[in-house]
Amino acid sequence: MAHATRGGSMVVISLTFFSALALTIIPLPEWLVDFRPEWLALVLIYWCMALPNRIGILTAFFLGLCLDVLKGGILGQHALALIVIAMLTLKIYQQIRVYPMWQQALSIMGLIILYQILVMWINGIIGIQSSHWNYWLPAISSTLLWPWLYLILRDIRRYFGIS
Repeated sequence: MAHATRGGSMVVISLTFFSALALTIIPLPEWLVDFRPEWLALVLIYWCMALPNRIGILTAFFLGLCLDVLKGGILGQHALALIVIAMLTLKIYQQIRVYPMWQQALSIMGLIILYQILVMWINGIIGIQSSHWNYWLPAISSTLLWPWLYLILRDIRRYFGIS
């Protein structure tokens, strides 16, 4: 097992965020586009739960700005939504961490739905309507993906000795 220094661990964590951003914009087949999980929100939630003293609101802000630029949206839209998700995760992470995996996944679903509501609200303010039922499919795919993503990120954290 490799033990990462504080700077080295931030490199590993940054790579997981970079991977989430890449997965967010990677082209998918047409039939799969509506099911694209909220990768960045999921990875942010994990790291807020795992390292609440190191990953939080400032990280969420910068990641949100990166996502806004990548998606070509309103600057600050995803930043605001990720900040709210990070704040809530930091408030309840001790409870979520002790839940069985299925309850964790349902909690994550609630956070992802809130994230989507905030993005939809901001879109609504500027006149972009997202009223189709398929808007909510990423919450379902993110929930189903959570147990595997959690295990992968936990194994990465343990392998590199990130604490």
